[in-house]
Amino acid sequence: MTPADEILDIVDENDQVVGQAPRGEATERGLLHRCVFIEARDAEGRLFVHRRTATKLVFPSHYDMFVGGVVGAGESYDEAALREAEEELGVTGLPRPVPLFKFLYRSPGHSWWSYVYEVRCELPVDPQVEEVDWHAFLTGEELERRLGEWTWVPDGLEAYHRLRRFRDSGPGATA
Repeated sequence: MTPADEILDIVDENDQVVGQAPRGEATERGLLHRCVFIEARDAEGRLFVHRRTATKLVFPSHYDMFVGGVVGAGESYDEAALREAEEELGVTGLPRPVPLFKFLYRSPGHSWWSYVYEVRCELPVDPQVEEVDWHAFLTGEELERRLGEWTWVPDGLEAYHRLRRFRDSGPGATA
């Protein structure tokens, strides 16, 4: 089975399941589905940043400051967050990612409900070669310097800015 064949829950504006479709069809037709974004930090608090492979279905060869991906049919956001984090980082035994907030991402041709999480990864990473072309752990300052230099996935960039506002607003804030 290829990534395009993976079955996803299709959801409505209220994030309620209204059907299912293969990932490739959902992408091609712009069907609303679910994704997770996990901010992974190492023991020193640096952010895992990577460049996606050229074979990715969406945003190939773009940089991202999150690991994550689509939520499979019948899968919860929490289950998908742990699965995606472990898969992309190439580790097992991560602590359960902490859910922070959810938002509806919309752009021309793409739309999905996006749940943002954070996790501490103190294990040595070995990212999937099918998913990750390059990776490093960067400080917040190093990441900020590269925001204007590198081509970033637009949904991850929006999630990053929302996460910064969320953290700046304090407990109980929404993005």
